[in-house]
Amino acid sequence: MPHTRSAKKNVRKIEKRRLHNRVAKKAIKKQLKSFEESKDDPIDRLREEYKLAARKLDKAAAKRVIHPNLAARKKSQLARVLRDKEVAAKKA
Repeated sequence: MPHTRSAKKNVRKIEKRRLHNRVAKKAIKKQLKSFEESKDDPIDRLREEYKLAARKLDKAAAKRVIHPNLAARKKSQLARVLRDKEVAAKKA
C-alpha cells in the first residue's frame, strides 16, 4: 500500500487510466470482430466497417493506448482483406 500522498494519488491516476485503456481496447476488439463478421456482406458494408476500425485504431495509437505499429499492422491486415474482396468482385 502507498504511504505518501503523492503515491496515493498515483494509484488513483493509474486506476483511472487502466479503466480508460480497457474501454478503448474493448472497443477496438469489438470493431475488429464486427469487421470479421461482415466479410460476407456487400463491399460497401465492409468498407464502412474498415473505416470505423481504422479510426478507432488510429485514435488509440495517438493516445498510446496501443502501440502505433500494432495499429498500422492491424490496418494493413484489414486493408488486405478489403482489397482481396474488391478484386474478387471486379473479376466476377
